[in-house]
Amino acid sequence: MTSVVVLDAKGLRALAHPVRVELVQLLRKYGPSTATRLAERLDVNSGTASYHLRRLAAAGFVEEDTERGNARERWWRSVHQVTRLADSELARQEPEAVLTYLRSVAAAHSLLTQRALNELQTMPRPWYDELDISHWALRLTPEEAGRLHEELLAVVARYRREDPESAAAEGAERVSLVMHLLPEPDVSESDLP
Repeated sequence: MTSVVVLDAKGLRALAHPVRVELVQLLRKYGPSTATRLAERLDVNSGTASYHLRRLAAAGFVEEDTERGNARERWWRSVHQVTRLADSELARQEPEAVLTYLRSVAAAHSLLTQRALNELQTMPRPWYDELDISHWALRLTPEEAGRLHEELLAVVARYRREDPESAAAEGAERVSLVMHLLPEPDVSESDLP
């Protein structure tokens, strides 16, 4: 499996839909699945999931898993583990698609947070103790922000296990790490309360 895909215009347009972002994330997180199972997780009908999976396949984000299933059941798998939007020129060429894609990703991150908080009361104590929702205000130059981003990616890479179906370390559970680096260039000291 290719680890990282950098979005181009075609890929960006294919992912500029909330259901497609969620489908790719589910396949990356849990491994291969059927449209019916994915539809149940997303609370959409299987026809909707199938349609979006075909669009994702046409753009190269998912593929049919021919080693699974039968004539009645199509299985799908993610082709990449990470999607990056790294081309600032693409953002200028496709501003609406970029905005829709980023909003879909942000909505998915918000859902992850809400699901974790909904499970807080029944979460095992060791995991409860490790849950953290933090916010830091930093003053950085664009170059410092870039270095910080690369350093954080390097830390994440040390803990990442690429294949969702591979054996995990004893006691390991699935953990979602949501990282945002959000510039606030128009905010001045005089604008703050």
